[in-house]
Amino acid sequence: MRTALFPGTFDPITEGHLDIIRRGLKIFDRVIVAVARGVHKETLFSLEERKELVEASLAEASPAEAEGAGPDWARDSVSVVEFDGLLVDLADRMSVDVIIRGLRFVSDFEYEFQLALMNRQLNRRVETMFLMPSARYSFLNASIVREVARLGGDVSSLVPKPVADRLKERYHPGRPS
Repeated sequence: MRTALFPGTFDPITEGHLDIIRRGLKIFDRVIVAVARGVHKETLFSLEERKELVEASLAEASPAEAEGAGPDWARDSVSVVEFDGLLVDLADRMSVDVIIRGLRFVSDFEYEFQLALMNRQLNRRVETMFLMPSARYSFLNASIVREVARLGGDVSSLVPKPVADRLKERYHPGRPS
């Protein structure tokens, strides 16, 4: 069974992240979503909240674009773990040798390429595979989602419902839907 790790801070998980997971499942039997503690940046949601939001989002995500996926595609093929420390160490502990990362624009490439080369330097067994998202998600990142939500904009088409609800609670408590 071929398994890949999909790491990130997921602060919060977006439809773009779900798109990469679906694309990963076209290549791999299983995808492990690895939610990073994220000590290099301040997060809106705690590690536990981010993991919970990923799990809730996967539970209600449709299998659209995941060819051949049944209604339980996420439960059957995707798991979620928290991690702190080096990603290659997590890969070793989980016996995974492929990391998948989404690339939206050329501007993402330089940073992602540096990470991939460092991971290879640390552990030659681990490979990185870059996946391009659907064009409709190519502009999307969690920072933009947080900013639009903070300013009262509608992010419901950009994030799963559990995330949209939680962003509204966090930024605009008591505001009617």
